[in-house]
Amino acid sequence: MSQQILANLLLIVINAFWGLSYVFMKIGLGSLQAFNIVGLRFLLAFFIAGILFFKRLMLVTRKVIISSLMLGILLFGVFTFITFGVSMTSASNAGFLVSLTVIFVPLINCILVRRFPSWQIFIGLIFILTGIGLLTLKNSLAINYGDFLCIMGALLYAVFIMLTGKFTKEDDPLTLGILQLGVAGILAMICSFLFETPSLPSSLDSWIVILGLGILCSAVGFIGQTFAQKFTTPTHTGLIFALEPIFAAVFAVLFLREIFTLRDIIGCSLIILGIVIAQVNTETLSKLKCKLELQK
Repeated sequence: MSQQILANLLLIVINAFWGLSYVFMKIGLGSLQAFNIVGLRFLLAFFIAGILFFKRLMLVTRKVIISSLMLGILLFGVFTFITFGVSMTSASNAGFLVSLTVIFVPLINCILVRRFPSWQIFIGLIFILTGIGLLTLKNSLAINYGDFLCIMGALLYAVFIMLTGKFTKEDDPLTLGILQLGVAGILAMICSFLFETPSLPSSLDSWIVILGLGILCSAVGFIGQTFAQKFTTPTHTGLIFALEPIFAAVFAVLFLREIFTLRDIIGCSLIILGIVIAQVNTETLSKLKCKLELQK
């Protein structure tokens, strides 16, 4: 089995964990405050990964530290937006809106290289905007504040993914993955002490939430992502990320008893369709066409 296939399989498992994270956050916000949750999950992940890979951290360079600081600050910003957003909207809505990351990545790239987006991105964007409208504009023409925060989190996460892709080609991905967790956790706990009353989980459910977020969604998730992105393509990464909101919706229905109306289902389907259209590039379509012609 090739390294790229293994990397893609790892990304699928990670996206399942991230889909579950919205349920964890929704439950955790019932007893813990937002910055407190972000701080605990990332510090727990940092300490677990740091203990397991202590020897790798001893070889850290100044360049890796600077890169980790940048990624950690972005990661803190991403999950500040998302966690506060989840507190004001449904877990399933949050999952679908954060998935907009995968279309923000090519859009930002087009801006940076001063090139118009491809026709796939334009068509995908039309589907996505229509889906967002159906999903979020319910009783009025104003978007819910929690939905807006999730969209901002998705935009910031797109910047995080682009920088991660750049840094992992130059630095040790494992060290980067561990140190960025520590930076994000420390920043979140500082904000928790400044604006909240930080505390440890006080119930079994709260501990399950923090352990799930810290171990599965953060330690395994973000360190695994830095590894996987080293061995797979941005297109594959984007398509696999489209699975996250599907996992989020399924888990929200199973564990939070969230109800999907026909309007919600259509909106979510349009978002996923738009993401897939935007990620299928011309080269991929040409290869598929050639393969079909050879089979005739």
